[in-house]
Amino acid sequence: MSDKFDVIIIGAGPGGYVCAIRAAQLGMKVACVDKRETLGGTCLNVGCIPSKALLSASEKYEDAAHHMADMGIKIRGASVDWSGMQKHKDGVVDSNTKGIEFLFKKNKITRITGTAKIISAGKVDVDGTEYAADNIIIATGSDVASLPGIEIDEEKIVSSTGALTLKEVPRSMVVIGGGVIGLELGTVYRRLGSEVTVVEFQDNILPGMDGEVRKETLKILQKQGMQFKLSSKVTGATSSRFSVNLDVESVDGSSSETLKADVVLMAVGRKPYTDGLGLEDAGVKLDERGRVEVDEFFETSVEGIYAIGDVIRGAMLAHKAEDEGVVLAEMLAGQSGHIDYDAIPGVVYTWPEVASVGKTEEQLKDEGIAYNAGKFPFMANGRARAMNAIDGFVKILACAKTDKVLGGHIVGPNAGDLIQEIVTVMEFDGSAEDIARTCHAHPTLSEVVKEAALAVDKRPLHI
Repeated sequence: MSDKFDVIIIGAGPGGYVCAIRAAQLGMKVACVDKRETLGGTCLNVGCIPSKALLSASEKYEDAAHHMADMGIKIRGASVDWSGMQKHKDGVVDSNTKGIEFLFKKNKITRITGTAKIISAGKVDVDGTEYAADNIIIATGSDVASLPGIEIDEEKIVSSTGALTLKEVPRSMVVIGGGVIGLELGTVYRRLGSEVTVVEFQDNILPGMDGEVRKETLKILQKQGMQFKLSSKVTGATSSRFSVNLDVESVDGSSSETLKADVVLMAVGRKPYTDGLGLEDAGVKLDERGRVEVDEFFETSVEGIYAIGDVIRGAMLAHKAEDEGVVLAEMLAGQSGHIDYDAIPGVVYTWPEVASVGKTEEQLKDEGIAYNAGKFPFMANGRARAMNAIDGFVKILACAKTDKVLGGHIVGPNAGDLIQEIVTVMEFDGSAEDIARTCHAHPTLSEVVKEAALAVDKRPLHI
């Protein structure tokens, strides 16, 4: 057995590597185990980062090919260099993963490459070598979910991983699932010339988001050329050398059809990754959804074994995992930690972007909470008009009695950045009036947030 560590973290994704860095900063002797040769987990290698590289590249292409002429910039013959986009994506991934390597060295974190299995509290096996630690942290993230009877081959029927490395831009693509991953990657290929159809089981896209946001986003994406089959389910798939036939039925069973596409993207969600970790033998309990059960201190049913990120309850978001990693490291160091789960934003990186934090109108109504809503459109904002980006709105929900901000929802340009002001105000239990009384630079998109806050009190200035 090798030297004993204070902490061994299984998984080097955003939750795991950030937890490792914070624990090392606090003076702990830390090891981090991961199967990949590169650090960063799904997010940096085959998820958040490479998908954003393709999203950004495809947005720039669409602007050059179709929209810049509206602003007096004429570009003739703009074309897609798919291999060039792939090179850009791979370069972004490489620089990010090497950045994590540097941070591990800087913080003297022991990196162990291999497959980890928990033997018991305090003991981890990695490919036959046993390591000891006072604390073990499970940060293994999540894996692609699929539908029964449909096999992902990463060529014709692909997961989000396969969608990042297609050999060419397909003429047609069917996306199964109208959630974040499906819409983001679907919009990439739609911009690059694919005919994209989204099949969604529910009656609208982006399940769980504010209803008005879902409707507005659907309308915008349809205007951009994406097709949607809502309240529909896929019951079977047949692949050939050149295409895939999908059997699709309406949820109520009243109709059925066959959709044909060059590529099918399976985007029905993700599931906690706990396979092969030895959790059952170690006595670590899982819940009915296969997630690791933890208490308020992230400790599992076994003392000294903890879990964070996608493998536990809550939103499967990289930044949620990061915050949990920091808080857990600080708790292990004897400090107090805090996460306000009502103030964790979610962002969809389509264009325009979609961002949300806190309660939706539907949730507030279901919980019987009286609230006031303020909404302001980007169309009435000078900077948005200058950018030719006028679709969407900002909506702020505040308690009817106290004016405390309960939720914020944005469809529009740079929504992922704009939402952070609302997140910060919510973290400090601030009010809509606090936002309304704060001076916002002109001309900026952030003025739409201020106007929405003013609209909570029915006094917007520019509409």
